[in-house]
Amino acid sequence: MLTGDIRNKVDQIWNAFWSGGVSNPLSVIEQITYLLFIKRLDDLHTLEENKAANLGLPIERRIFPDGQDAQGRDWSDLRWSRFRNFEARAMMDVVAERVFPFLRQMGEEGSSYGEHMRDARLGFSNAALLAKAVDLLDKIPMEDRDTKGDLYEYMLGKIASAGQNGQFRTPRHIIQLMVEMTAPTPQDVICDPAAGTCGFLVAAGEYLRTKHPALFRDERQRKHFHNGMFHGFDFDPTMLRIGSMNMVLHGVENPDVSYRDSLAQEHDGDAGRYSLILANPPFAGSLDYEQTAKDLQQIVKTKKTELLFIALFLRLMKTGGRAAVVVPDGVLFGSSTAHKALREMLVERHKLEGVLKLPSGVFRPYAGVSTAILFFTKTGVGGTDHVWFYDLQADGLSLDDKRADLLPPEKQGPVPSVVLAEGEHEKNNLPDALARWAQRNGTERDNPRTAQSFCVPKADIAATGTYDLSLNRYKQVEHEEVEHESPATIIADLRKLEEEISEGLTKLESMLG
Repeated sequence: MLTGDIRNKVDQIWNAFWSGGVSNPLSVIEQITYLLFIKRLDDLHTLEENKAANLGLPIERRIFPDGQDAQGRDWSDLRWSRFRNFEARAMMDVVAERVFPFLRQMGEEGSSYGEHMRDARLGFSNAALLAKAVDLLDKIPMEDRDTKGDLYEYMLGKIASAGQNGQFRTPRHIIQLMVEMTAPTPQDVICDPAAGTCGFLVAAGEYLRTKHPALFRDERQRKHFHNGMFHGFDFDPTMLRIGSMNMVLHGVENPDVSYRDSLAQEHDGDAGRYSLILANPPFAGSLDYEQTAKDLQQIVKTKKTELLFIALFLRLMKTGGRAAVVVPDGVLFGSSTAHKALREMLVERHKLEGVLKLPSGVFRPYAGVSTAILFFTKTGVGGTDHVWFYDLQADGLSLDDKRADLLPPEKQGPVPSVVLAEGEHEKNNLPDALARWAQRNGTERDNPRTAQSFCVPKADIAATGTYDLSLNRYKQVEHEEVEHESPATIIADLRKLEEEISEGLTKLESMLG
């Protein structure tokens, strides 16, 4: 958890950028990411120096060159620990004219450290702002992985709260729910083909640290965690930089966060590679057939991006691989041939396990669309028996544009640190959804369709003719039993009422008479 002091320092950095003329929140986080990257290079180099000194050997991986450049300037001036002590104008000259060209050169040479720095540019010309940002970042304790990760998450939260760029952020508690429900293992190879800030990959990594701490004591598993487990694709270089830094600050040494237009490029090299896909891809509408990867069109003939992404996931997953993906409601009940074909494919050729309907306010204030989470396993030979449905009605926050907390932090999320009291389920359904998911092949089968969650046999879904997956198609409304009087009693009451009215009219006539 971040202390109030660290939050205040982050806010000071943020406000310094805004007052210095960097007003786009995405640009602010991008510039901070550059500075954090530069600081990390220095930390890595220092680590290598200490390692070499302790072993009495030459430095194995030198990041900064030794000696001087062609103009006789010390290469060591490029290091954070050196230029942080410079006067503001001198610091600006070194960072803008030497450090950033050095970063871009690293990117062009294919260095794993500089992969996303090919077009890195310092986005402001205010020397005082740079000096202040460097000073404030330097004062934040970055030795602890949890602090570094929480620090960056706090900054990313500012993108969401700023408005126009909120589409880059899936709510953290929804991500955590999807991760908890898919339960990543140390053997998984995890992919998010629309990675953005890499929130799903980060959450999966944190889950593994908590649930499988022993993996870090196994050399093979530890190497897999840092080098082969996490894969994220995006076609926005800014998001690649931010996502990559997010992973690094959460303690993943060498994540594969790379450029790819997932719907346009062929996937021969990656087909059947991943055992777990976690994603909330952007649903932009339609693409031209010419722009769409041909291997996806072979799975489902459509221009609709929401269907193409599911085809992509099936293409990338290995047999036995599982997926949890956010989809717009139209995927569940759309009437086009492609919609029906895709649903039939999930039900008949693979194993569709669950449909979790989200309330429409989950992505407010950026979008009020109705969405759901699909859980499925790629088999190629069927396997759907029953499909588990859950009607999520509350996620712990208000469902209006304010998205205010309805419960204290310790009672939020799918795994709250404090057990919810009676009546608080109405404000946070996530722990209940997670608990019921675990029973989907057991007690959940016995739930009536009037319950918040229930299971529907595959035969009932196929019987709709369109493989309709909308929860309302199967949910039944519980009607209260109303006791009615017998017809004889009702007639007797009407006659009595008639007599009373007649008697009243007679009295009224005598009074007027």
